[in-house]
Amino acid sequence: MNLNQITVPSLNVEKSIAFYEKLGLKLIVKSLPNYARFECPDGNSTFSIHLVAKLPEGDGVYVYFECEDLDEKVVHLKNNGIQFDQEPTDQRWLWREARLKDLDGNQLILFYGGENRLNPPWRI
Repeated sequence: MNLNQITVPSLNVEKSIAFYEKLGLKLIVKSLPNYARFECPDGNSTFSIHLVAKLPEGDGVYVYFECEDLDEKVVHLKNNGIQFDQEPTDQRWLWREARLKDLDGNQLILFYGGENRLNPPWRI
């Protein structure tokens, strides 16, 4: 199996489209007001948003987007008005991560894992 796409909930798909395009995703399906789908700039995965009447409670969804040039990407996004909850930070699990939320509160993590992405020292 290969991961094809992740879909997250949104209260306003049209506003979310603009946000995700600002992040660098390419819009490939626009079925307003209910759905939109994007290509990720690298790799073959896609990402979509769908209209919901109510957002899930609790922490919700966490979506990780890998960026080899994480620090530069964060600077670029901040210069384009994207706000981050956490600047790029080295984590104890050997990834560097920056965190933000989309317009609906979905947790987005931009990260660089390098070799440790699939092969951390504790891998079974």
